[in-house]
Amino acid sequence: MRYLLDTHAIIWFFERSPNFPIKTKEIIVARENGTYVSAVSLWEIAIKVNLGKLKLHFTFGELLDKVRNSEIKLLQIEDKYLERLSALPSVHKDPFDRLIIATALVENLTVITTDSNIQKYDVPWIW
Repeated sequence: MRYLLDTHAIIWFFERSPNFPIKTKEIIVARENGTYVSAVSLWEIAIKVNLGKLKLHFTFGELLDKVRNSEIKLLQIEDKYLERLSALPSVHKDPFDRLIIATALVENLTVITTDSNIQKYDVPWIW
């Protein structure tokens, strides 16, 4: 299987949060699975850290290093994701979530999320 981490999932995974289910951690580290994070999630984290709306247990630079040094693959924002985004129903207004959803749909990825707004879309998800 192939998975796309939602923004909170990437944070909780690397912070080893007790809120992150063990079975989901196992999915992420299993070599037979492909696990991805969208550049939009890192962009969202950078913005929220800069605005003081998010505190990490490490610096943003350290988070980038953690992603680079892991088996998690970084997906850059591509035109095809933006095209799919423009066709999404207006269920939810968060632009970061909507781009994560569009990316998952285009790449046939299951989103790892606890976000009930993402779960309203016709996109596969687990938690």
